[in-house]
Amino acid sequence: MALSDFDLVLFGGSGDLAMRKLLPAMYARDVANDLPATARIICVGRADASQEEFLQTVETTSKPLIKSPAVTPAAWARFTARIVYVSLNATDASSYKPLVEALRKEDTITKVYYLATPPAIFAQICEALKENGLVTPNSRVVLEKPLGRDLASAKQINAEVGKVFEESQIYRIDHYLGKETVQNLLALRFGNILFEPLWRREWISDVQITIAEKLGVGNRMGYYDTSGALRDMLQNHLLQLLCIVAMEPPTSIAPDAVRDAKLQVLRSLKKFTPTTLAQNIVRGQYRAGHVDGKAVPSYRDEPDAPEHSRTETFVAMKAEIDTWRWAGVPFYLRTGKRMADGLAEIVVRFKQIPHSIFNQPTNSFQPNSLVIRLQPDEGLRMNLMAKTPGDGMRLKQAELELDFREQFKSPRMEAYERLLLDVLRGQLTLFMRGDELEAAWEWVEPILDNWESDDSYPLPYSSGTWGPAAASALIGRDGLQWREEVLPED
Repeated sequence: MALSDFDLVLFGGSGDLAMRKLLPAMYARDVANDLPATARIICVGRADASQEEFLQTVETTSKPLIKSPAVTPAAWARFTARIVYVSLNATDASSYKPLVEALRKEDTITKVYYLATPPAIFAQICEALKENGLVTPNSRVVLEKPLGRDLASAKQINAEVGKVFEESQIYRIDHYLGKETVQNLLALRFGNILFEPLWRREWISDVQITIAEKLGVGNRMGYYDTSGALRDMLQNHLLQLLCIVAMEPPTSIAPDAVRDAKLQVLRSLKKFTPTTLAQNIVRGQYRAGHVDGKAVPSYRDEPDAPEHSRTETFVAMKAEIDTWRWAGVPFYLRTGKRMADGLAEIVVRFKQIPHSIFNQPTNSFQPNSLVIRLQPDEGLRMNLMAKTPGDGMRLKQAELELDFREQFKSPRMEAYERLLLDVLRGQLTLFMRGDELEAAWEWVEPILDNWESDDSYPLPYSSGTWGPAAASALIGRDGLQWREEVLPED
């Protein structure tokens, strides 16, 4: 669908997200000829820089990060001609005159305000836009995470932004939902008859969702130590992936049909009590170790880390969904920094065969599993039992694999490219609704309350491992293992 003309306003336009992700994403869409000829990108920052100075910053900071498509002089010149730099204080409505003058006045031009800023100033920016007459029915606002620290702050953000923008104008972004594999999960479930009859407790043993990072906290200590893995990754990314795996078939791909189905999952998650929380959640913090053969420091030895920080860098949990489809099926969620590998994947494991007709005991068979890999290499893998070549009837696990890069030769969109296009098109399906956000926080809040009242420290784990041993014990109590613990030998 062709885009209508737009002005995309990036608050925090000189910040890390804009330079690393948003501008490269818009460059890729420009090269693909998706952008109208007169569409513009207005970068808003506090620095008192000239247009030429800002473009030089883009040249040295953003341009080197563009790997594909290749940057050519002509394409780069066309793209940077779209960029306008505006200096103002985003929290001071009286300083918005340069933005008012920069924006085109025609009602036919879509105006998108992307708030790549701390959420503490979301409300002030929205109110300043309203005071300066910059909010119209054709305006949209994009809210970058973190969307609150708890249920109360999430409700406050929703209420304050909702005073200025209608819910249909608000795009709460989660870049994981822009990944091609997540779209293919929807296609897999609802575009094929094969899986739907099996997508339930009678046939599925368990579901594992992992987002693991090799990197440590890096230069984000100021943010991360007040957030931790539960707020930073689990409350949003992992819960959104869980919703797509577990939701009932929506009536259509329309935004509210999909979001209604996800909301029902969030509301059906069994809430933790102090007892079940202690039994079913493991939190850890990385210590010194080796990642890819290189020595790395512990979390508390990272620059600017508090000496006695109790912030978790790892969380593993067993969650349950109280519905007819999923009753009794455990969902294991896991995320951590400084892990043995960097990956994001969903593993749906089916139940064991009830009886072996071969000269092998049933427990020698690996249950069938569907592995949905989100990164680093996006694809689908189905693990089946098959006969090994040669005499006799000996079965061994084999894989059917769909590599998206090999199967589909057309250029692939990065997550932010897809999501920015959806914002510009007015397509809300991949963005969280306000009640979704609040339902996720409502489920997470008892965990936060428990940890804040508990003066114990997260369990230590060595960098370059898969987290504390307690995470293996958590899943082991159910007679199961994390996927990397059961991978077949080569």
